[in-house]
Amino acid sequence: MRRVLPALLLALVFPVCAQSGPPPGSRPLPEAPPPPPGVDAPDEPQVTITKRGEDKVEEYRINGKLYMIKVTPPHGVSYYLVDDNGDGTWARQHSTDSGLRVPKWVIHSW
Repeated sequence: MRRVLPALLLALVFPVCAQSGPPPGSRPLPEAPPPPPGVDAPDEPQVTITKRGEDKVEEYRINGKLYMIKVTPPHGVSYYLVDDNGDGTWARQHSTDSGLRVPKWVIHSW
């Protein structure tokens, strides 16, 4: 009985709280203004996808500079190589680590 009562109350409250549209008297938001002169918008990375043997390699670049590589082997477990300092040294973890190299694999994504 204790579980039925809260479920019944929630079943009665949800339809009352639901709205079918914007509240009356509201108006849409104006468009965002352009950035001020002299301020550049952040660049989106350029992604190049290639095959090396059986591995799928995705190279991420900003302004032509390679900063991250994602490697997906045929069995599907991806790992990342990151150039933290911009000096061409690739690591699987940030430069402030203690020497322990932990793989950066995506276990689950949605």
